[in-house]
Amino acid sequence: MASSLIIMALAGVLAGASPSGPVGGAIVPVAGNCSAAARQVVAETGGQLLSATPQGNECVITVLIPGSGDARPRKVTVRVQM
Repeated sequence: MASSLIIMALAGVLAGASPSGPVGGAIVPVAGNCSAAARQVVAETGGQLLSATPQGNECVITVLIPGSGDARPRKVTVRVQM
């Protein structure tokens, strides 16, 4: 019984809740999407994507490139214009 009362109370609270987000729920535009640039860099380098971050009008993409033989992998950062 107690669990059904908790569920009903929670449903009542959620029914009256409004979505909250940045600036009172407004949609905030972001600088850009780096996914296409990241896919291109990963395909060209044969590396593994570590991060892709928009900064101003460019994407900063970091990949981990496997070493040959016993060599350690290299971390490479590439800047691509959006």
